[in-house]
Amino acid sequence: MTSKPNIDIHAHFYPEPYLKLLAEEGERFGIKLDRKRPNEIVIDIKGSRLSLGPAFTDLGVRLKEMKRQRVDVHALSLTRPMVYWADAELGLKLSQAMNDAMAEAHTVFPVRFLGLAVLPMQDIPSSLAELERASKLAGIRGVYIGTNINGKDLSDPAFLPLFQRIEALRLPIFLHPTQVIPTERFKPYFFYNLIGFPVDTAIAAANLIFSGILDRFPRLSICLPHAGGALLSLIGRMDRGYKITEECRQMKHKPSAYLKRFTYDTISHDPGMLLYLIRLVGAERVMIGSDYCFAIGYDRPVEVVTKLAALTRADQRRILGSNAARLLKFG
Repeated sequence: MTSKPNIDIHAHFYPEPYLKLLAEEGERFGIKLDRKRPNEIVIDIKGSRLSLGPAFTDLGVRLKEMKRQRVDVHALSLTRPMVYWADAELGLKLSQAMNDAMAEAHTVFPVRFLGLAVLPMQDIPSSLAELERASKLAGIRGVYIGTNINGKDLSDPAFLPLFQRIEALRLPIFLHPTQVIPTERFKPYFFYNLIGFPVDTAIAAANLIFSGILDRFPRLSICLPHAGGALLSLIGRMDRGYKITEECRQMKHKPSAYLKRFTYDTISHDPGMLLYLIRLVGAERVMIGSDYCFAIGYDRPVEVVTKLAALTRADQRRILGSNAARLLKFG
């Protein structure tokens, strides 16, 4: 590995202990596991099928792919179906299985893998208990949270004790959409992902801004996926709302003043938008992500940055690894 590792902060992982629990206990909640095809695991999420190849589950395959991509470190995280669909007991068991597996991956490959802890957010006492336990595990360097929890926005007062403890532990939060706005209009053309995910990211960020949570927890570090989703294109409209509507002035500053309270990954699929993000918030707040290894993500996440000729070499190095290394306390 180079002295300045390239760190991918948006890399998904489905370890066998988590999948085993899904197979054994998920069906009563509408989650099924299908292993009938070789080299493919299908998770049926209440009729929506998620196909996983070996790269999602096998660390050996992943390491070969990382070498091809010129990525040195993965910050491992779970995504759909997460754990929020379960009851409190199973949600906790799923979270523990995931967090233990990420800690084991770090223990075996300490310079290649870190973990972002998943919490059973549907039950706050269980989440607080698992946060304390997981924060002490090897390689756990952050917390991974959905942009909403079963339709409940992150500005809900129920989550305040959790944010308070995460801030005290100085752990960064990484958000990710899993359940978007429930509407039939998102069903065709892959819209739930293409449009729903970026919009849900913007809604989550806006709730954190307008509710005053970012004022209440000034040291809380939150990373937005997919280059901030739709937030950047809507921030001017949000500023206008702040100016004309009393309801939109519950926080200390106008919405655009909070853009630098977040960090962001690079997954924009538009070099112009990525450069706009970097110029708006600064190269020190952007880190590479791949959405590994879904087809919607980047196959060459490092080249996405190195091909931006407008960036200085110093800014490229920040985005490729040094920002993430600082945030994740790595190296």
